[in-house]
Amino acid sequence: MSDRSHSTQSEKDWVELTVILQRIQQSLVTWFERQPYDSKWGTSASIATFLSFAAVWCELSNGFRIATSIDRSKGEELAKACFQIVLQILRTFAHREYFPLYGGVFAFFGRDALRDAIAYLDTPLKEVEGTQEKARILTLLGYSQFILGKYPEANSFHQEALEIARQAGDQPCEIANLNHNSCVCVAQKDYSQAINYSQRALILARQAGERLGEAHALATLGYSEVFAAQQMERIEPDVYEQAIEYLHRGLELSEKLSDSRFGISLAARQTQALCYISLGIAHVALEKPQAAVEYLEKGSEAVQFSSDKYLQGLNFLYLAESYYNLNNYEKAVYNSCLGMYLLEQIAAMEWRQAAGLLTILQSKLGDETVQQLIVKYRTNIIKFIGVDGYDYLPQLLEKYKRSH
Repeated sequence: MSDRSHSTQSEKDWVELTVILQRIQQSLVTWFERQPYDSKWGTSASIATFLSFAAVWCELSNGFRIATSIDRSKGEELAKACFQIVLQILRTFAHREYFPLYGGVFAFFGRDALRDAIAYLDTPLKEVEGTQEKARILTLLGYSQFILGKYPEANSFHQEALEIARQAGDQPCEIANLNHNSCVCVAQKDYSQAINYSQRALILARQAGERLGEAHALATLGYSEVFAAQQMERIEPDVYEQAIEYLHRGLELSEKLSDSRFGISLAARQTQALCYISLGIAHVALEKPQAAVEYLEKGSEAVQFSSDKYLQGLNFLYLAESYYNLNNYEKAVYNSCLGMYLLEQIAAMEWRQAAGLLTILQSKLGDETVQQLIVKYRTNIIKFIGVDGYDYLPQLLEKYKRSH
């Protein structure tokens, strides 16, 4: 076969592949969006489809660029064509009404798959000029980095998205990134800056009449102020009074939004999780463990709609402390294990707090009793952290003891 004939055949194959993949993607999204019995699941699957196909085309682009079986200039040409399809997918996705400015869509991605998707999408986004679509995708990727525990990277994505959204006049996206930056600052223990971001988000949301942004800003503001008060090691009720008020108002507003269309409903659930968990932490600090448990148990249910490992880990940690203060040592052991593992996996310092509580429980109950309780809850523990996580618990506790 001549080089020209081979080249023509390669181009034909590429065109056929392009048409097939695009039709599969469009058919899947259309089918998922039309699910009459479970529209929320359908929309979640649509989001995952957009991101998955964008990652596939990124991989194809990389493959053509380094392929040795085709002419170098032709490979570069095909790589650029794949790259353009990636951008087309991302732009289409960014204009969907269910585009998730507040994350919560990554249950469809495992930890490694999510990391790969971020790596694939990072390169094309760097080459795109600042647009509303780019700001929204950067917001999603910033949140993705946050749930992986990569706070500097998350901050970088959100800062860039914030600036682009402001220039593009996309106020919902601007408000979302202020709220996300607030949560990143809390994770980095910069509580004054976290409060600053959430206050700015609240002011802008009220000016724009953006109720979802307002609900989340109230939640992040209360969340930030609870941790700021906790850092001062003060338990006077008036120190937490304003934060608790913000959280109740955020909770009330998010509950009103929870029956809205999927994109808003999902974000509202995440806001509720943030409010419940923050209220629980506040009541732990106020030495009211029963009230803390009531809020944190509701937080446990709400946070399952989110992939925010930091928030999930905190919820388990403070449930453990609350149950310990209520002398319910069995549940304290169970929740300590989950909090310890989830927080250590994202390098959050609070994992040591959970490990320390588990060590205290060992001293009080005996090593054998604690081990029996862990075995008793094996099925539930595996549900949250898998078999590998369960098997890692003894090593993690030993790691804490060696460094303590």
